[in-house]
Amino acid sequence: MSDTGTATARAGGVGGWVRGQLRNIAPFATLLFLVIFFSFASESFFTVVNFANILNQVSITAIIAVGLTFVILCAEIDLSVAAIANVTGIVVAFFTLQESYVNIANLPLPGLVAVLIALLICFALGMVTAFGVTFIGIPSFIMTLAMMQIADGMSALFVRGQIAYAVPDIVLTLGSGSIFGVPWIVIVAGLFLLVAHLVLTYTRFGRYVYMVGGNREAAEYSGVNVKFIIGAVLVIGAVCSGVAGMLGVAYFGSAQQNEFTTYLLDAIAAVVVGGTSLFGGRGGIPNTIVGLFVLGVLNNGLDHVQIDPFLKILIRGLILLAALVINVYAQRLRSQAENAGD
Repeated sequence: MSDTGTATARAGGVGGWVRGQLRNIAPFATLLFLVIFFSFASESFFTVVNFANILNQVSITAIIAVGLTFVILCAEIDLSVAAIANVTGIVVAFFTLQESYVNIANLPLPGLVAVLIALLICFALGMVTAFGVTFIGIPSFIMTLAMMQIADGMSALFVRGQIAYAVPDIVLTLGSGSIFGVPWIVIVAGLFLLVAHLVLTYTRFGRYVYMVGGNREAAEYSGVNVKFIIGAVLVIGAVCSGVAGMLGVAYFGSAQQNEFTTYLLDAIAAVVVGGTSLFGGRGGIPNTIVGLFVLGVLNNGLDHVQIDPFLKILIRGLILLAALVINVYAQRLRSQAENAGD
């Protein structure tokens, strides 16, 4: 091969690599652009204190996004995560002694018992979703939409329009306390991200998650119990949401109806903006971390430049739309490459 031919091949190889990594490169480039832009737009943005604020602000979203990462890697979706977070937080407050003016007919129990009951409820809701999707055959979009309504109804039934403030001490500590100046909620979110990454990267279950998302039919032929994997990731998503909900009521200082509504879009956006494929089988926790920082930097930065809050919502929507376009385009390039290889 001539020098010119070699150079062309190398150029094509680099171009092919860039196209193959587009889903990973675009979110990181977006994050870098946002950091640079807001650093120039506001003197108080690029500081250690503000970076700590961003970590604190994205912690609840991070825990929910961990579960959603498992779900989306299997090419499924869960619209009930925010509602399950809400009802779990309300349940843990319901079983904690409230002030006399909070009349929610609560049943005071020891703190650890209240936490266990709340976890059992989010686990049970996840099991119902898993059963509907895997055994009955209801599409996850429809099943989790129904579960979202069920969880919202449970939340309304427990609090009856009131606001509860007391939660068990362990929840209060992990949700709003700190150790050596580091918020516990940031530590918990970091542990969830780390454990999830290790599971997806180094365990058989993690490999099966990618196999099911990448090619469900091939996974079945390989002997993978596809129904079990899909059911398991839906339960994982529900439990992660439940933990986030319990810590969230301590972080916000109250438990009330519709408290976590915005976290559905935030968690999905973190996973998708970070580059995890909506079609399954591509992405993971590192992508979710980048997506979390993109959203965290964007929200925090817009607050620093004092932009119109309504425009802030529009910008977040446009960022999500761009991520979806890149996601679909990257999938198309991948399919073209596979067809060319054949």
